[in-house]
Amino acid sequence: MSAESGGRTGLQGKLSQWLRGRRPKEAAAGHEGGREALLLAAASAGLPLAPAAHPAPGYRCSCDRVGCPTPARHPVSFAWQTQSTTDRAQIERWARHQPQANFITATGMVHDVLDVPLEAGREALERLLGSGIEVGPVAESDDGRLLFFTLTRGTPEDEDEWWPCELDCHPETADEHPGLRWHCRGSYVLVPPARLPGDQAVHWVRGLEHPLPDPLTLLEVLTDACSRYVGEEPDHENAAWPLRR
Repeated sequence: MSAESGGRTGLQGKLSQWLRGRRPKEAAAGHEGGREALLLAAASAGLPLAPAAHPAPGYRCSCDRVGCPTPARHPVSFAWQTQSTTDRAQIERWARHQPQANFITATGMVHDVLDVPLEAGREALERLLGSGIEVGPVAESDDGRLLFFTLTRGTPEDEDEWWPCELDCHPETADEHPGLRWHCRGSYVLVPPARLPGDQAVHWVRGLEHPLPDPLTLLEVLTDACSRYVGEEPDHENAAWPLRR
């Protein structure tokens, strides 16, 4: 569903109902034989992928780390940044040889991800679609986050002008950033379909047929929604997102 196909009459109510009650068909397909097709679709859209851990019995992670702080949410290799690829043959090999593995997509190469609390994200998505603003792919994580996939702002020719993820957060310190997280160079997110401990999942709300937008076209609405989520007024001058000078 989109703003273009839904018309203007009753749009806000319909969007609200859909965003809160509908789990896309892609999610089920991803866990019933469509997993490889969804991964290849992500690679075809330019998202570089690498294998990640998966849930193990007892809310544990498939990795060997005792008390893993991010179970089923991290790459299996420390070389994930160089390993990440859009090569179809390689992704097929990984998917078939590691049938339980989740996959991450490395941000800051082709795309960034604006990662927000679920309720704030749903509010922002409803406003963006209702206003006719172009919104790209959006994924929902059952642990309470909405992921907005955008073009990257971190690929200047001058290496000193990269936007490092340190200006926002690392995946390992995400719990310290309850509001908006900007995943750019040096970061990653799980790409649907992915499984989390406790029978939770990451699935597409808006698919990869939607072009990646410039993140700045979404930022004001997302930060405004997040400011209400944390009960503060938005501070556009001192917000903790990467800004190019």
